[in-house]
Amino acid sequence: MRPEVAASRRRALRLARFPAVPPAPAPEIDRFAADVRHYLSQSPRQLPSRYLYDDLGSALFEAICFLPWYPLTRAELRLLSAHAPEIVDRSVTSIIELGAGSGLKLSSLVRAAGPHRGTLDIQVVDVSGIALAETRRALAEFRDLRIMTHETTYEAGLEILRRTPPARGRRLMLFLGSNIGNFDPEGRDQFLRALRMALRPGDRLTLGADLVKPARDLLLAYDDPLGVTAAFNINLLSRIDRELGGDFDLDRFAHQVVWDAERSRIEMHLRSATAQRVVIPAAGLDLALREGETIWTESSYKFEADAVVTILERAGFGVAAQWVDAADRFALTLAEAA
Repeated sequence: MRPEVAASRRRALRLARFPAVPPAPAPEIDRFAADVRHYLSQSPRQLPSRYLYDDLGSALFEAICFLPWYPLTRAELRLLSAHAPEIVDRSVTSIIELGAGSGLKLSSLVRAAGPHRGTLDIQVVDVSGIALAETRRALAEFRDLRIMTHETTYEAGLEILRRTPPARGRRLMLFLGSNIGNFDPEGRDQFLRALRMALRPGDRLTLGADLVKPARDLLLAYDDPLGVTAAFNINLLSRIDRELGGDFDLDRFAHQVVWDAERSRIEMHLRSATAQRVVIPAAGLDLALREGETIWTESSYKFEADAVVTILERAGFGVAAQWVDAADRFALTLAEAA
């Protein structure tokens, strides 16, 4: 690695040392501690990928979306802009987005769809309060929007929607950014069935899914030369230090990315550079890590376009349209709840 690139990566990793926000409420901390205790006790050791997205992690991920080696966001934005009138047609009166991030895609979709009759109800679900605030700012230019935000998980957000009285017109659910790829196959099917149960027959889902591409391109997307993705990954250890009193030494861990062609997934790991002991008081853990041992932090499954159709049909959706960005291998699929 060139010295200037190594220095840049070290600087990016140091970003993860800075506290981002005040401590989370006690119930969230308790759940975080319980999950850390459970998953770090597994073999292989793991951490749920949803915990990558504290406010600092969300900011780092937004930076990743602008990197030249990460084309997913640009490809999805092109498809959303090109097909917005079909996605948000006159029958849609309510849009729900799970995991909106900065709100860039949602605002681009609303803008490209053009003037809408009456007030459009918007509900946004994200685990990051900062992401929700950014989404509100991104939508501030539009009139005739009634916006409600929910700082919670996808699953809790779907439960809120199930309890919401039926809206006039048609609901449109957005699940973009290939977030569906973060679920393993069994979990993916369960989640899509739960999503279907939160919708009424005739409501719609727009699903973004990253497609299989050359291994070199995939590895660069998740291990960029600037080290931003490394900072995003290692910030999870920094979060444990900040919120649970852990004593992870960030300099003794390295970001590691693996492409598993057989399972069609990218894996992100944190590899222990030395044998070391880590104590996490709030989680009741005293870990002995071997040199080279890894903590598995995220899987990102990649798809073939026709497989996305099959997955949706299995969950109770009928596919109305599918558009593929051939240059960057990304699929946007519009489906209807059967």
